[in-house]
Amino acid sequence: MVFIMSNEQTHPLHTTDKKIIDTLIIKDTPQDFDLINLARLINRYDNFPGEIEMKEDIEKTLKFWNLSRDNLFSMTKNLWSNNFRPSNTTKDLVGSGFDTSN
Repeated sequence: MVFIMSNEQTHPLHTTDKKIIDTLIIKDTPQDFDLINLARLINRYDNFPGEIEMKEDIEKTLKFWNLSRDNLFSMTKNLWSNNFRPSNTTKDLVGSGFDTSN
């Protein structure tokens, strides 16, 4: 009997991130916070071994919004450079690099 080990993994934040991507994928016009969320999901899942469905949903969202990754990252860099600060609670920003220190 041969067992094949899969490199496919489930990310620890899958459940939270799935809810986020499910709200993004249906938005006709993304707001600033939506762009930030999509960019951080790309950064989180890009080199993660597994999460094929999440990666496909990210690509579908980019296509639906008619954005390339370069466009998205340029837009979000501009947002952060212009002192964008999310109004949501920090619990929604787990893993974003958001600085919660005072």
